[in-house]
Parts: sequence; C-alpha cells; structure tokens
Amino acid sequence: MSKSKIKNLEKEILKHKELYYKGFPEISDQEYDELENDLRLLDPSNRVLQIVGVKVISNKKIKHDSPMLSLDKCYEIKDLLKWKKEFDLISTLKIDGSSCSLLYKDGKFELAKTRGDGSFGEDISNKTIYINNIPRNINEKSKIEIRGEIYCTEDNFIKLKKEMKEVGLPEPSSKRNIVAGILGRKEYIYLAKYLSFCAFELVSTLDMNLEEEKLYFLKKEKFDIPDYFKIKSHQEVEQEIKRLEDFLENGDYLVDGLVFTINNLDVHEELGSTNHHPKYKMAFKLAGEKKQSVIKSIEWNVSRNGVLTPVANIEPVDLSGAMISNVTLHNLGIVQKNNLKEGDQIEIIRSGEVIPKYLKTIKESKKRFSIPKKCPSCDEKVNIDDIRLKCINEKCPDKVVEEINHYIKICNIEDLSDKRIREMISKKIVSSIPDLYDLNIEKLLTLDKTKEKLANKLFNNIQEAKKIKLSKFLSAVGIDGVAENSAQKIIDSGFNTIDKFRKLKIDDIIEIDGFAEKSAEKIVESLRIKSEVIDQILNKGISFTRGEEIVDNLNGKSFCITGKLSRGRSEIEKDIKKNGGKVTSSVSKNLNYLICNEESSNSSKYVKAEKLNISIITELELMELINGENSA
Repeated sequence: MSKSKIKNLEKEILKHKELYYKGFPEISDQEYDELENDLRLLDPSNRVLQIVGVKVISNKKIKHDSPMLSLDKCYEIKDLLKWKKEFDLISTLKIDGSSCSLLYKDGKFELAKTRGDGSFGEDISNKTIYINNIPRNINEKSKIEIRGEIYCTEDNFIKLKKEMKEVGLPEPSSKRNIVAGILGRKEYIYLAKYLSFCAFELVSTLDMNLEEEKLYFLKKEKFDIPDYFKIKSHQEVEQEIKRLEDFLENGDYLVDGLVFTINNLDVHEELGSTNHHPKYKMAFKLAGEKKQSVIKSIEWNVSRNGVLTPVANIEPVDLSGAMISNVTLHNLGIVQKNNLKEGDQIEIIRSGEVIPKYLKTIKESKKRFSIPKKCPSCDEKVNIDDIRLKCINEKCPDKVVEEINHYIKICNIEDLSDKRIREMISKKIVSSIPDLYDLNIEKLLTLDKTKEKLANKLFNNIQEAKKIKLSKFLSAVGIDGVAENSAQKIIDSGFNTIDKFRKLKIDDIIEIDGFAEKSAEKIVESLRIKSEVIDQILNKGISFTRGEEIVDNLNGKSFCITGKLSRGRSEIEKDIKKNGGKVTSSVSKNLNYLICNEESSNSSKYVKAEKLNISIITELELMELINGENSA
C-alpha cells in the first residue's frame, strides 16, 4: 500500500469537497467519484470517505437532530437495478443547489440551517425569510423538520446578476455558485429573494407508511415539491432517465441527476444508514465528459414554442465517443451574460445522450457580440421576453416544422422526415398538425422523389396514426409539462377521456400524487392555449385506444389504504384505477373511502378518517363495490 498516494488522494478529495460545497467546483462529479473510488481501493475504511459536507466554522453552528447525510450514487442502469431489487421506488429530479433544513414548532417557522458537515449546520434563518416560497406557518402543530434544496432558476439568476452588478458586487459564475454565495453573505442578504426552496424530505413522528405520503404532506402544507413518479419496472426506470435528459436540455434550473427512494418506510428502518449515506436512497447521474473548443459561428434555431435557441458551431471535437460540431448556448440570457461570440474558446460538456452544452468561457475573442433583430426563419421582428428571444409569428415555418416533427415523433408516423415536412409547408399543402390528416395520394405525389408506392405508404402511415393512446396524443400535441408518463398518471387517476382531461382544474391535478402546484398551473394553461388545435385534430377522426380498458364502476371515487393487506398494495391500487377510481396517499375531507382490514386502528389515517366521518371499508368490501354488490 502506497502511503504517499493515500495522503495525496485524501488531500485532493478534501480540497474538491470543500470547493464543491462552497459553489466553486473545479472538477466534474464523475472525476470526484473516481478519486474516492481510487482511495476506496487502497484504503476502504479511510476516514475521508465517511465525511459528509464541510466543517462549519461560523459562530452560528447548530446541531442536527438527525444527521443530514450525503447520497450513494451510480452512473449505470444495471447498478441502479441491482440496488433496486424488487422494491417500488419514488423518483425525483436531483436539484443542484444548497441543502437546507427548516424547523417548525406549533405550526410556526422557527429555524433554518445548512447541511454543514452533516452533524452541525449554520443558522441561515435571516436569509430564508426573503425566500418567498418558504411558508411561515403550517397547519401541523407537532415539531417537524423539513429538508430540501435552495436553488436559483434561470430567470432569477439573470435578474440577480444584474442587481449584484448595480450594487458593486462581483458577478456570479453559475447558479449553484450564487446560492452558496448568498447563503454565506453577511450583507446584502435581501438578495436571497431571488432564490427558491424545494422540499423533498420530512423528519417527524407522524404516522406514515410510504415515502410518497411524506411528499403528499409537504404539498398539502403548501411547500413546493419536485414532481415525483412511482417506479416499479425496468421500463419505468428508463422513462425517468429520459425525463432527466429532457430536463437537462430544457429545464429552467440546475439538476445533476435523479434521486430514487424506496417507497416502503418499514424497509428504510430495516436497511438503515452508513455514516455517509442512507441505504434506502440512491442518486443516479449521467456520466459527463468535458472538452474545450472554439466557436466558429452562432446560429439561432426556432423551437415549437417560438423561442430562439442559440447554437454554437464549433471546431469539431470528440466528446463521449461522438464527434461534436454543435453546442447549445441555452438562451439569450446566457449569451448576453457571457458575451458569447465568434472566436471564443469555450468549455463544453456532454452527459449521456443529451445535446452538448456550453459550460464556461476559457478565452474571449475580440469580435463583437450581437443579438438578431429578426427571426431567421420568417424574417419577422423578434421580441425579447426576459432572458429569451421569441418569434410570435404563429405561421413561422421553423416553428410549424418543429410542432409537426414533435407530433410525428411521438405518434410514430414513419417516413415523414424533416425535409419532407419543410417541402409540404413550402408547397402549402401543410401548415399545421391537423393538415397532416387532409393529405391524400394526389397531394403526396407532388413531393420530390415520391412515386405512387411511397405516396401510398405515407398516406397509410398517417391514417394509422388516427388510432392512438390518449396519453401519447396529449404528449404529441405539446401540452406543457405533459410527457406520456405524466399524462398516463392523470388518466389513471380518473380523467380517462379527452373530455375529462380537458376539463382539468389546477386543484384536480394537485390532488393527484406526484404533481406540484407549478406543474398543475402549467398544464391547465397549456390546455387552454392548445384547445383550438386539439379540436381541429379531433375533427379529423382521431380515436383513442387504451392499453387496458378502464371502466367506471368506482365512478371517480377516491381511496386511501392503510394497515396490513392480504395482497400487494400495488395490486389493489391497480384494481381501483382500472375501475375508474383514484388512489391518494393521505386522508383529507375530500376522501371517499379508507381501506383498512382492521376493525379499529390507532394509525393516524384511521383516526383522521373517523374524525372526518369518512367511510372505512375492508378489501372485501372494496371488491363488492367494484362488482356492484355494495353501495357503501
């Protein structure tokens, strides 16, 4: 064993750990993990491997009632599935900010503190009073602790940077950097008004059986929570990784992976924790590689929402096994903030299959930065919408092409390439999604290099797409915040027809496990905006198929489950949803039935259901309801 190598690794790990928690990381997460793995091979029980966070040197340090541990992590699906075993999981995006603990007593906010070294944190109550989405009062009167992440959105980062410049403070280099910076400040602490808090953990003595019940409680108490999904299968794990990739490309705040948590709290007790991490949680990250290159030019691409996205054409570079020549620059705000232009030497990163991204500027060129005045697609004037450039021309060719391409991709309409769609638009035989269904053989034969055989094939492919799953259709038309899996979750909650889905209200979505209020607002507003195009597509003869027929025997009634069961909880939930019912993880006045096989129980759900005069039924009585034998 090389003692000098061990000492060097210890020094490097401690150095980079401190830089990370101060918001100034010099290496990637993966490079840091490789340092820890090297040390683990040489000295598995080394004390440095057990250190969580960084030591608190402030006079305001406060002991945590229970340790704020770090997370174990993996980069390969096979490693994640090996850890998962047969357990049902809850999955959330892993927000990249600064961890925070909030204490409430008698329903009132009492204290906020950082993670610190996991045992002691620093009192930051004077900063969190400016974070407007942290509730000052809650309904629960027992002493509870709520843990989460303080972060900065893309929009607020630009506004914060501007105000810091106005008061003479140094400009921040990243959103993560600025969160740590503001939480550590002794002056200008009001700048914390640009930060946000997302709650993901509840530490309490409240009677709960599942991880999702904690998140439901947090949502009910008006905390912002991450959208979450129940994960049972390998396929659902892959869907979540796709959600991560989409958010890394399009999200408005930093995330650095997914957090998977075993849903059953009894298993949490059984597995316990190490000195470093709980064994019932796992962080999954996409391995990323960084390289440097030079910007040759900057182009602006129009998205299906009309937003102009800056893309840098760079000197080609090999990155994660692919030759990269284009890199996203995110938005106007990033281009302005970093004065990006031709000739700049930049650092880029590619994680998984996600489009490569700009990270930072290494060396500036002497060329000048400029903002386009007109849309590169339709030549109409563009508007500056905060940190974004936007084309408001609804008939903008690139915008229409992207909308149609998105629809074609989700609906799996084969052989309709981007080139063919652009030709259809230029020949004025297609100008929107509904026009696809008006295409006939005669129109298709006008396309370049299209003979009768191909025209017939294209026509049949489009006609076949008239039969589609409702969840797929809703994702295809571009409802904001509605991917196929989230649409299916709403459908399974009883909104199982297009008419029911379109009548969704914000409160309806909030009641569904897994949806935060902001997501609900986005969905309802987007449904309103897309209403006309949905009508137009439906008038073309669209019909909806279901993977599994849902009947309305339970007529939208809501159910909560507690106590011991004769069969798997997931099987019972499936029966309820299949018969048109809804499943919730908490008891409220809007609940129709609590399912419990015991004649009486001391569980908080049972006690609350009795207090609210909610019907308490057994599994057998549930089956009688499903079979129409009981009108309880």
